[in-house]
Amino acid sequence: MLARGATLAALRADGLHVSRGTLTRRSRPRAGAAAELGFHDYVFLTVKAHALPQLAPSLQPLIGPSTVVVSATNGLPWWFFHDFGGALANQSLAAVDPGQTQERAFPRQRILGAVVHASALRLAPARVRLVAADRLLLGEPSGELTPRLELIVSALRAGGIDAEASRGIRHDVWAKLWGNMNMNPLSALTRSGTARMLADTDVRALCIAMMEEMQMCAQRLDLQMSMTPAERIAVTQRLGDFRTSMLADYEAGRALELAPQLGAIVEIAQRLEVPAPFSRAVFGLSRLLSA
Repeated sequence: MLARGATLAALRADGLHVSRGTLTRRSRPRAGAAAELGFHDYVFLTVKAHALPQLAPSLQPLIGPSTVVVSATNGLPWWFFHDFGGALANQSLAAVDPGQTQERAFPRQRILGAVVHASALRLAPARVRLVAADRLLLGEPSGELTPRLELIVSALRAGGIDAEASRGIRHDVWAKLWGNMNMNPLSALTRSGTARMLADTDVRALCIAMMEEMQMCAQRLDLQMSMTPAERIAVTQRLGDFRTSMLADYEAGRALELAPQLGAIVEIAQRLEVPAPFSRAVFGLSRLLSA
């Protein structure tokens, strides 16, 4: 595990503790800076998405001639429009990869996408409580089922993770963001968990309006969803009443993961000339809150 500061000290002293219900799993991962850890077969990027542009160049010591980089951050990843047809083919989003540091740092032909459907709390350095977990989806941007994809899915399943290989990882990324781009910033603005927000008729209507704006972008990009906004909201509700990661970051005084989530959709809408007044307004309010 790449770590620094208090987290690195805790990992070296007492390992990683992950609890769920009454059970706790303790492991002793090798931890340190990238230069200490050396090349790896797979590198999972699970930091906050807005941290990646600055962090990416420092990860070079982890990436050897055959290393596969697995992007598992929230929001749209830097590779999303690689070899992608349509109006935004091979374009980079300033909201996601300002300066294109990720584009330069990570090998284009050795990337897997991942979508994490889980809710977890960081209780203290190297101590995590898993609130709820559904599936971990992994896939090649091309949609192929390659040996490197099947190998890592098998390894994760052997470790007790409900991992699945996906033939449509872009759609999976888009579908998760479809819920996050409204629920996350609105939870920070209202200081509310998901159940309270979705029980309010007007807040639920705002969520749906933002989702409809993203849906208009999806139609231009041939990324139509197989569900309605109401059905996507039901996926969020299936995880139970929880406080979003953006609300947790706000309460902890951390920067909000706004740009790669809602900012990316606002930028896409602008490039596609799709009206998105609700998304733009919530993005502006959330940006002020974060500042």
